[in-house]
Amino acid sequence: MDSSTPAVPEPLGRTRWSRLIPIAILVYVVSFMDRTNIGFAFAGMGHDLGITKTQQGLAGGIFFLGYLTLQIPGGWLAEHWSARKFVGIMICVWGLLATLSGFVRSFQELLVVRFLLGVAEAGIWPAILVLISHWFPLRERARAYGYWIMNIPLASIVTAPLSGWILTFGSWRLLFILEGLLPFVLAAPLWWLGVADHPGDAAWCPPDEREYLERTLAAERGGTPVKGGFARILRSGIVWHLTAVYFLIQVGFYGLNLWLPHLVQTMTGGRSLQVGLITTIPYLFAMAGLWLNATAADRSGRYARHVFIAVGAAALALVASVAVGVHLPALAILLVSIAMAGALAFDGPFWAAASRAMPAGVAGGAMGLINAVGNLGGFAGPYLGGYLQDRSGGSFLSTSALLGVSLLAAGFVMLTLRRQGDRRDAAAAFGAPVTDTAASPAVPLPERHQ
Repeated sequence: MDSSTPAVPEPLGRTRWSRLIPIAILVYVVSFMDRTNIGFAFAGMGHDLGITKTQQGLAGGIFFLGYLTLQIPGGWLAEHWSARKFVGIMICVWGLLATLSGFVRSFQELLVVRFLLGVAEAGIWPAILVLISHWFPLRERARAYGYWIMNIPLASIVTAPLSGWILTFGSWRLLFILEGLLPFVLAAPLWWLGVADHPGDAAWCPPDEREYLERTLAAERGGTPVKGGFARILRSGIVWHLTAVYFLIQVGFYGLNLWLPHLVQTMTGGRSLQVGLITTIPYLFAMAGLWLNATAADRSGRYARHVFIAVGAAALALVASVAVGVHLPALAILLVSIAMAGALAFDGPFWAAASRAMPAGVAGGAMGLINAVGNLGGFAGPYLGGYLQDRSGGSFLSTSALLGVSLLAAGFVMLTLRRQGDRRDAAAAFGAPVTDTAASPAVPLPERHQ
């Protein structure tokens, strides 16, 4: 280690983990709840608005067409302006639209509000990815992303019983209204008060930890800044490769996520509250999967392999769960839980690979593009899932086969990324030399923070 590097103080590494990650998790828990609670509203909307399962799937999926709009601008603004300000503003906008979902009077109005909700939430994901990259060095990043992405299972654990409970005394309209108020009550105040864009902006970050982060992150960024950002992003084979992987995974994940309450109800025959409680089980598995896979990926550095293992397990378990079906409901729930765990456990290593593959300066826009185009899979999965159920008389078997094939294909495409496709190779693809990050000086963290 460089003798000029300051000694590691005992509390190093605690502040960014204990403050930033919990707040970022809570914000996205509320965001994810407001986009996916429609899965619990499908039955009531189908009756009240007179729409088919295909139309229900379209209403669930059209969110992701709106989600395309601000992904690249959101990532760019987070990198070059302020993630804190951008996300803080959009929290309030999406809260208003989520609440308005409870007042729609027709299928067409529902589509408009859901599309605009997608626009409002667009950009928040890449903005938070950028924020995390400003606070966590490469050696911690798969874990940082993996822990943050626990927001998805946590949101589903909260959404399932809360939505089921609301539906025991209210309608799908009340469901949207009550859950649409949470951005104003929880997310916005905590975000504005608790988040800073960089260690140097945070009075609450201890000086030694701040100095360590600024030194290490500056060394990792190193090299010549990349110019002509958007044009180079669009021409990058690495970016489109990762986008294809993400699209295929989102087909499988959102197809499973939005239809999960229906699938659980079919397997168990339970009522709304029972279905809501059982639906939390797969997300408990997902939290464990995220932690285990992210920790293992940071240790090995072989991110592509860990993506493949996760989505491959998800594909096989999903098809098996539906094949078992109502005959062995306990086994079916166990298998669908493994499927959900795999469909989410890819996230930590995937985004760590993406951030490692992008030179500093274009990472925000590149990850925005990956998330924007990749999340079109969130439109395709629910819509095709509803269409196949309509064509098969309500059976979920053909839907599970489609989702499973999509997940498995994503794993194989990810494996074609070379392990050495890191910052050095990516920099060449973007037309700029970048210092080898492996040789950059960094202060090691205490073992318990690894």
